[in-house]
Amino acid sequence: MAAAASPGVYARSEVCHATSEKEVAALFDRWNASLQSGDAKKVVENYAAKSILLPTVSNKPRLSAAEKEDYFEHFLARKPVGAIDSRNIEIDCNTAIDAGLYTFSFADGTAVHARYTFTYKWDGKRWAITSHHSSAMPEHN
Repeated sequence: MAAAASPGVYARSEVCHATSEKEVAALFDRWNASLQSGDAKKVVENYAAKSILLPTVSNKPRLSAAEKEDYFEHFLARKPVGAIDSRNIEIDCNTAIDAGLYTFSFADGTAVHARYTFTYKWDGKRWAITSHHSSAMPEHN
């Protein structure tokens, strides 16, 4: 008689897509380059169909592609350029997390320093953002 699986233990049958910290870091560069296009649709293409955006300069969580596109249309009007200040990358089987601090500089000369977390999932063809949280730094120096 076969032994029963322990409760809460699942066998993994998926094949893990190999990646590196350098490749995960490049996913931010891909996203940031899409910001430079000025096209909200191009930015939203970085996100998985089932994903959440908790944006830097909006209180509303964005779940659908249309909601994300609406946010980025307004955000892109400011001509943002993102730069990573510090980061921590973790990699697992077909998932990755990139979290840290970044700064957005805008065409009007202003900037916002923020905390971020991007989670990514390999969908069999590409890495897509499954969650993106960004919030302005709470303490001003």
